[in-house]
Order: sequence, then C-alpha cells, then structure tokens
Amino acid sequence: MNRLSDSSVDIDTINITYKRHEQICKQGSPVTHAIYLISGSAKLYIEGLNNRNIILNIMRPGDYIGLLSFFESPHYFYSIMALEESNICMIDISLVKELYLADHQLLVSLNAAFGHSVANIMTKLISLNQKQIRGRIAESLLYLADLNGCDEFSMGLTRRELGELSGISEENAVRLLTELRKEKIIDVDGRNISILDRRILQKICEVG
Repeated sequence: MNRLSDSSVDIDTINITYKRHEQICKQGSPVTHAIYLISGSAKLYIEGLNNRNIILNIMRPGDYIGLLSFFESPHYFYSIMALEESNICMIDISLVKELYLADHQLLVSLNAAFGHSVANIMTKLISLNQKQIRGRIAESLLYLADLNGCDEFSMGLTRRELGELSGISEENAVRLLTELRKEKIIDVDGRNISILDRRILQKICEVG
C-alpha cells in the first residue's frame, strides 16, 4: 500500500500489477474502489449471452477504470481485462466521492473523463446500429491506429477480440481483414497492421 499526500489530505492507495488476460473487474461485482490505469492497456467490455462479448473501448495509461459506476451503480455493468501486463492504482470509492465534492479541480477532471467515456459508448452504439460489418471493421482499425498514433501498429488483440470490438464474429473479422489486404487497403502480418490507404478505409468507415 502506498500513500499519496498533498497540503490538505493523505490518501491510502493500493497498487496492483495484472498479467495479460487477467481480469481487473467483473461485470456484476460490487464497486469498492476507483481504479486508475498507470501502465499497460485493458479492454472494457460487456459480457453478452452465449459468451458473445462487445468491447466498448480500449483503456490506456491515464484512464479511469470504473468511472461510469462511481455514483449511479453499486455494481459494475461491464468487465475489464488486461491486454498486457498492466499496473493500476486503487483508491477507496467513498474517499473519492468525498474529494469529488470538496475539490473543484478533481470534480472538473472526473466530469471531463466521464463525458469522454459516455461519448465513446454513444459512438459505439451508433456504429453497431447503423453500420454494416465492413464499416465496423474499418472503424475499429482506424480507432486502433489513432489509439497508437500511427498507421503501422500491433493490434494487441486476437482476431476474436477484434471481432468483439467491431460487433462481428471472429470468422467475419478474419474474412474482412483478408479482403482489405487483397484490396491493398491494409497489410496484415500476424497482429501487426499497416494501413496502406487511410482515405479509402475512412470512406468505408463512413459509408459502412
């Protein structure tokens, strides 16, 4: 356990390291701590029926985990799993609520992060409802490229997880990657992706 201090408050924190594919929080479990991702990456997903999951977004260092459940729900309505070795910081949720009301800067910071999380989920819902599977896979590839800040990147996801990020089956994810590679829009080498024609991929995303 570590201790964070400033001029007004001492905060007990717990630091935990998770291995790849180790679960950080489970859908339906009680919310006891605010969780901050220090290093690594994690997927936030909804566990659906018949083991069909939907990945809502990928979390990176600096993201709050469990933010959507801070005030409205005593239980997580999603699960979070580490995609690689990841280090998190945990702070008791009751203390966070006290600080939220007492510290204006923290209030503004958490509200901004909350708004960003909701916007990401709304975008995902629109995509799942309105786009065909080709548009969804294009959107996911652009999302991952932007997340990595480069059009050549390692997905860090299995083909099944790419399908879950796109709201399609693993089989369709594999087929669509093959189609886009044959059309020379992307290049694929294992989990390494190179976007060769971002303009066309963006067009597929928009009209998909």
